[in-house]
Amino acid sequence: MRNDERIEIFCEEIEELIESKSMNSLKEMLNNANEVDVLDVIQELSAENQAMVFRLLSKDLALFVFERLDTSYQQNLIKTFTDESALEMITALEPDERVRLFDEMPATFVKKMLSALSPQERETTNLLMGYDTRTAGRIMTPEYVRISRNMTVAEALNKVKENAKEKETIYTIYITDNARKLEGVISLRDLLIADSTAKVEDVMQSISAQVSTDTDQEEVAKLLQQLDWLAIPVVDKENRLVGIVTIDDAIDILEEETTEDILDAAGIIDIGGEADRSEVLTKGRIWKIWAVRLPFLVITLIAGMVAGMIIEGFEGVLESVVIVAFFIPLIMDMGGNVGTQSSTVFARGVVLGHININHFFKPFLKELAVGVSMGAMVGTVAGLVISIWLGIPMLGFAVAISLVLTMTLAAVLGFAVPFALMKLKVDQAAGSAPIITSIKDISGLFIYFGLVALLMGSYLVPTYEVTGKMVTTAGFHFFVDMEEEVAYVLDREYSDSDAVVPYEITIGETTFPVINRDDSLWNDNRQYLPKSLRLKSKAALCPASFTLGAPENLPAPSAMVRAPLVLLTAF
Repeated sequence: MRNDERIEIFCEEIEELIESKSMNSLKEMLNNANEVDVLDVIQELSAENQAMVFRLLSKDLALFVFERLDTSYQQNLIKTFTDESALEMITALEPDERVRLFDEMPATFVKKMLSALSPQERETTNLLMGYDTRTAGRIMTPEYVRISRNMTVAEALNKVKENAKEKETIYTIYITDNARKLEGVISLRDLLIADSTAKVEDVMQSISAQVSTDTDQEEVAKLLQQLDWLAIPVVDKENRLVGIVTIDDAIDILEEETTEDILDAAGIIDIGGEADRSEVLTKGRIWKIWAVRLPFLVITLIAGMVAGMIIEGFEGVLESVVIVAFFIPLIMDMGGNVGTQSSTVFARGVVLGHININHFFKPFLKELAVGVSMGAMVGTVAGLVISIWLGIPMLGFAVAISLVLTMTLAAVLGFAVPFALMKLKVDQAAGSAPIITSIKDISGLFIYFGLVALLMGSYLVPTYEVTGKMVTTAGFHFFVDMEEEVAYVLDREYSDSDAVVPYEITIGETTFPVINRDDSLWNDNRQYLPKSLRLKSKAALCPASFTLGAPENLPAPSAMVRAPLVLLTAF
């Protein structure tokens, strides 16, 4: 049985016992279970059940579980504790874990717990809390073993044994002078196999890497991962050893930073910590989920509206060559995929140290070349397929060039946008995706429609723009051109009407002759006008009267095309 299935069954059994109020049976089952299973299952329960289960654990099992829970779970549990129980749990934590929990708790609670700690624990905790958040000083532990270079191996081993229970790790031992200045390092393995009479200085190794208290925690974690060490020493400005960062802390930090990047890239705002964000997204109230997910969607909404305006602006192209619309998703999706790839390559390159921000131009040019080459290959294939499939070579050529330009632009944006945000000291993961998507969508549409209009002019029907009002009177629907002061009959108000089309209609004090009443272009439907005449209504309806008699000086039908000729009319 897989571990996740076993935990799911364990969780169901716990919930059944809670529901049946069989607390004695639940207590016995929990304290006889594997401690790792208890740790896993408690994270799957609701906050209320977590507190209930935790109170049933034996002291040793409770300490084991609490020390290994994420800070968010510790925070929720500790709110249910008495002050005595809370102090017991907090005292059991390693200093760096204690500080991490205090960072998430209210100041009044932290002050109360600090005052209740032993003088030594309080001093250690205050020392760590004095460093800036997200630095090596804040996450380090002062629980390490240090020895003198003048000791013999036997003396050093005795000191390690004396301190083993109190220290967080004894696998890496540091050599310092009387002022705690770091001089060397030795592993417990090397110390055990060395001659017991040999001097430590003869078997120790020089320090090849160390970090300072103000080094960023993510940089420390990456360095520790790269070196494949169990711990890395932390020194102050005087090169004195003040603590170590262990591999378990590095794993937690990398997980936290990865979670942060994922949530930021998805456009989910920070509400006070990655654990908080993750918990709100999965277990929070719906209005809190709105609060973290909606803000960056506004950028996408605005960009979508602008993209819609561009499509509207090229409405004439779509009306003349409807098939142009078939390839809008192709242009936008290919650009989107390339933009996502490029921004991911950039982010990963920066994280792993493969891209140096101070030498950005070289990888930027390489990504530009990648964008152009991929665009050329994809564009060539797409253009040939469209040309053969539809028999319109110019449309295939327009799509091909659009793909080249859009994919190249997306590749450039994928590198340039996060780089610019980093230079502006803005979290590039949070802002890159919506900005890249917005610019790419708008520019991609403009490039595509512009090329279609440029390359396929012979397929486009010239259009005319007239602006006026829609009028219903005398049993007919009319369009009134307010500038030319003429009216066009559209169709009958009622399909069974036998009304006669009037010669003119009057709105207020202005009379508008109906210039197409006898024209064969209208036939009881709205296709009465040439497709080249585009109607734009300023008002839906307005009161009007009509005259059935023939007016004098009836304008010529050519008046209907006196509006300015435009190739691409934007309404």
